[in-house]
Amino acid sequence: MDDVDRQLLSLLRDNSRLSVVALAQKLRVARATVQNRIARLEHEGTIVGYTVRLKPEVEGHRIRAITSIEIEGHHGEAVRRALRGQPSVVALHTTNGRWDLMAELRADTLEAFDQLLNAIRSIPGISNTETNILLSTHKL
Repeated sequence: MDDVDRQLLSLLRDNSRLSVVALAQKLRVARATVQNRIARLEHEGTIVGYTVRLKPEVEGHRIRAITSIEIEGHHGEAVRRALRGQPSVVALHTTNGRWDLMAELRADTLEAFDQLLNAIRSIPGISNTETNILLSTHKL
């Protein structure tokens, strides 16, 4: 991957709906170059898909949070498997430092959020959690 690929990915991250012509103009390369690079990045698995970003207030899941999770011993894989089975857990990240996992959570109501937290805390192998509700987003 070279600088043109990195710039192309940056432009697509910012707005994946830009036309190939617009991307070529911004990158100062030929349209065919952009098409070929996108096709190669998709084929190699670097680009795995495209998505839509919504304003947080439009999304159905109004409550968003990050939960830090401490795992006992060697239960990491079992805990990750259990968390992947929870539809309200939208992302899992392994980390270094005090916490073993960070889970991004979404829920429609405080009651649903409370039930989700209770379900997470009852997973065997989880020894401690700390949850922070996300109040506002300043950059996507």
